[in-house]
This record gives sequence, C-alpha cells and structure tokens, in this order.
Amino acid sequence: MFSFSFKNRIAFYYIISTGLLISAVFFVIYQIIDHSVNEHINEDIKDEVEKHLKEIEIDYNNTYLIQVDQWRAREHNTVNVNPVFVQFFDINNQLIDKSPNLKGLQLKMYPETLNNKFIDTYLNKKPIRQIQVPLLDRKKVIGHLFIAMSLDDSTMILKNLEETLLIAFPLILLVLFLIARFIAGRSLIPVTLITETSSRITKDNLKERIILPKNKDELYVLSKTINELLERIEKAVQREKQFTSDASHELRTPLTVLKGTLEVLIRKPRTQADYEEKIKYGIAEVNRMNNLVDQLLLLARFENQIQSLKTEKVYLNALILDILTRYSLKMNAKKISINQSFSKDFYVESDNYLVSIIISNFISNAIKYSNENGTISISLSKNNTATVCTITDNGIGIPKEDLDKILNPFYRSNPTLHPEIKGFGLGLSIVKRLAELLHIQFEIRSEINKGTTVVLHFY
Repeated sequence: MFSFSFKNRIAFYYIISTGLLISAVFFVIYQIIDHSVNEHINEDIKDEVEKHLKEIEIDYNNTYLIQVDQWRAREHNTVNVNPVFVQFFDINNQLIDKSPNLKGLQLKMYPETLNNKFIDTYLNKKPIRQIQVPLLDRKKVIGHLFIAMSLDDSTMILKNLEETLLIAFPLILLVLFLIARFIAGRSLIPVTLITETSSRITKDNLKERIILPKNKDELYVLSKTINELLERIEKAVQREKQFTSDASHELRTPLTVLKGTLEVLIRKPRTQADYEEKIKYGIAEVNRMNNLVDQLLLLARFENQIQSLKTEKVYLNALILDILTRYSLKMNAKKISINQSFSKDFYVESDNYLVSIIISNFISNAIKYSNENGTISISLSKNNTATVCTITDNGIGIPKEDLDKILNPFYRSNPTLHPEIKGFGLGLSIVKRLAELLHIQFEIRSEINKGTTVVLHFY
C-alpha cells in the first residue's frame, strides 16, 4: 500500500473525480458523434431512395418490367465521393440492373420483415449499410430497390476519435494531477507554517505564535484556534510556575520558624516552662503548615477538576447557621455581633460541601478583618431567578486597587499593616475556582476603614 503525502492525496482524489467526469464527457461526445455520423449516412441513403424511386417506370406489357434507363444514363455520368451501390430486383427477385461499382458483386436480399429498415452488413468484406425498399403497384410488390453505402469513412472517423480520446485521457489526467499537486502545495503553505511554528514551541518557549493567513478561511480559523490554545497553555504554565514558587515560599516559612525554635531549644538547658512554651509554638507552626497544605491540595484538586460534583438541595439558612456556630469562639473573642436577615427558608440545587467552603471563606474573612466590637450582617433574598446571599462587615476594608488581585493565589492586601492577621492568601483563590465550577457569581465591594460587602448569586 503506497503512502501518499497529504498534498499528493488531494491531487489524487481530485484526478479520480475529474477522471470520472472526463470519462462521462468523452463517452457522451463519442455517442453524439457516432449518432451524428450514422444519421448522416441514413439521410443520404433515404435521399438516394427517393431519387431513384422517381426515375423508375413500370412496363405493364412486359410483366411489370422496371425501366431504369434514366438512372443508367445518369449513373454512368456522375462521380460520387462516397460510392452509392444501387440494385433492382423484379417480382421474381431476379436482378434487373445494378450500378457499375458493384461489378461482379450483388447486394444480399433479406426477409420481407426487414423491408425499409437499415441493415449493417458486408460487401466483399467491407462494411456497408443498405436498405431494401419494395416497389409497389396497386399495393402489390412487383420488385425491390436496393440502396447501400460504404461505412469505411464513418468507421475510420469513429475509430480515429476513439483512439484520440483514449490517448488524450491519460495525458489530460497527468497534466491535471501536476496542476492539482501544484495548487494543493500552494494551498497547504499555511499548514506548513503551522507545522514549523509548532515544532519550535517547547515548554521553555511558549510565546511563539502562528502567523494568521490573510484569507479568513478554514486555515485562518485553525491557526487562530491553535494560537488561543497556546495562549491558554502559556497562562496555565505561568500560573503553575507562580503557584509552585509561592507554595514553596509559604511552606518554607513555617519550616524555617520550626527549625529555628528547635535550634534554640538545644543550645542550652532550659526550664520545663521554656520547653513547653517552645513546643507549643512549634505545634502551632506545624498546625499552620498542615492548614496550608490542606488548602494547597484543595486548590490543586479543583484546578485539575478532579472533584466530582454532587448536586442536591442545599438549605442556605441551616448552612450559614452551622458555619456561624463553628466560628462562635472567634466571634466571641472579638465581641462581634451577627445580624441575620432570613425572611424565609432558602435553598438551591448545588453541591452542599463546596457551597459550604465558599460561604465559610467569606464569613471567616469577615470575622478576621473586622474590628473589636464589630458587626457582620448576613441576608438571604430572591432576585428574579437567582437566590442572593449578602455578607457585610464594618472592618478594615480593602484598597480599590487590590480588589482585582485578591483572587490570585497567595496575594494578601497590605499584610505588613496588619501583621496580627494571619493567612496564606489562598481562600479567595479557592472560592473563585469553586464558584466557576458551580456557576455561582459573586462580587466584592469594599472601602478602606468602612468595611466589605460580598454578594453571591445562586442560579
């Protein structure tokens, strides 16, 4: 089995379809010319029949003897390029006369059923077409007129035409194949450019892009789609690199603190109280690192969309109350009051666990960034087809220029101004990814020293 290049395959399929079309055209041309030549011969024979019938005289006194004197005189004085053979039979099918060009030959008599019909036969091994016409007198057959013409010229014409078409056919296909191959090669230049560009793209060189063709055809769409794919891959790799770098940095910090604490412990003997203090501090750092690892794993899992969604009825009222119960100690420590506005029971069709993570993160941030004796307001309402959850605090707020950045992994707004507030900057990154998976829309509005408002729309 031959392996053709794509360019040759296009040319090959093109000449197959074109070859079939040319074959049909050649066949029709041959049939038309064959019909035209044969019709021309038939018309000539009919003309000869009519002409000779007018020259025949019937002699009743001589038992229906057919007089052909005028025909004989004309026949000896005319020259025909295409010879016409003429022959007369009487009532007894006996030869009366014939044209001189028949010489010692004689046209064959056929059964009465073939009267007035064209018959292809042979005369001295040469192809001829003849017709036998009955001569009638008072509806009685008194003889036959035979007219024949040679088919040599028509046969030669058709034979030459057939040979010409058979020779021209493969030559035309060869020329068409070369033309189609050239055109296909020109058409595939953008594909070659795509291949060359793709071969230069590696994990260290993702900025390469395919030059878009001038014509906005299928290849333009393909090139544009590949460029968009490369754009997404580059952004994903950049996020991966940034995530790895930030994760490494964040994990290194508690490990460094823990290592420093242990080194301090072994430098000299200490009291039991000192050991207990440093060990508790080390345990706190280990717990902090565990919490960081859990959040990193959670974010990575949803980045790869491994988590399978479990859709069920999520009762938002009960869910929010459970979250507030879990954070009651922290709220009591900061003396934060909660204003709830639930006019009725609200539920949505979603994943209960993931919705819990989203709302929990927002409530946790509201508690974390609220001042002492602050207030957090939580309300549920219905807006057209969406269920709306609003969480508002009167805490430290977020600068306007940081609102677009706080959803990025490990980003924290002005952490040096509030060193007492601990965190990794992963919570809102997780919320953003989960909201995309669950088709939940949210917006964050905030002002410095006035507080932050989060509005979630469940559809």
